[in-house]
Amino acid sequence: MRRRFPVPAIVAALAMVLAGALAAGPATAQDRPRRIVSLNLCADQLLLALADRDAIASLSPLSTDPSLSFLARRVAGLDVNGGKGETILFSGADLVLAGSFGQGARTALLRRQGLEVLALEPWRSIEHGRGQIRALAARLGHPSRGEALISSIDAALARTKDIVPGAPSILIYYRRGYVPAADSLTGELLRHMGFRLHQDALGLPRGGVTRLETVVRTPPDYMLVDEASGRAMDNGSALLVHPALAEAVPPERRLAIPGNLTICGGPSIPEALEALAREARAKVR
Repeated sequence: MRRRFPVPAIVAALAMVLAGALAAGPATAQDRPRRIVSLNLCADQLLLALADRDAIASLSPLSTDPSLSFLARRVAGLDVNGGKGETILFSGADLVLAGSFGQGARTALLRRQGLEVLALEPWRSIEHGRGQIRALAARLGHPSRGEALISSIDAALARTKDIVPGAPSILIYYRRGYVPAADSLTGELLRHMGFRLHQDALGLPRGGVTRLETVVRTPPDYMLVDEASGRAMDNGSALLVHPALAEAVPPERRLAIPGNLTICGGPSIPEALEALAREARAKVR
């Protein structure tokens, strides 16, 4: 059943939005937002990197989880929202950042009430990410910060270009046997370093779930895993410590980096490249 908001609540919300607009004076597309709310983990990262701290009204519930959020250490002292449309509606926000998947109902509600909502897509590539950084930095009123972040990403790319000789194969392998598509952002970083992705050999160019037996029968030269994958904490992670997989791709042929480096495109990319490079230099022979 669709939830209906009480008429008084909507009227009050509209009054708040109107009062904020009047207090700020005539609005233009170039006004720098003063109360920004993020509903998305990846938007959190970009907001923390590009916005004035005192302009961040609240961040998503995932922002404080260091296993997911690369910049969790920067969240202390900032408010965290519950991700509810009603809460955001009454927060006095003048800009809301959301993801492009799974938040359509909330963002539609907020837009109907007059709030500006920017839906940020997951990065399809580094080039796509550069464009997203520039657009968001400009909207936040800090284009130079966007260029600085892009420069740090480009510098890390330059340092790690073709550092892996011989084009060895590598499989990105996550809990429950999930394999991302060959054209994923992480796949692009690995190809940039000189690896050849193993998805095609498994018949999974578009990603998906592969059986343990398939990987054991057709193992890659190397495997990229979350550094926490060496512990069996549940059924999903137990797969990664299976003896047959350990024999097919032993630990010394597994590049292990923190999972929070590759969840989102953005400020984590330079560190993701450096972490991958450290593992590659130590283990690729």
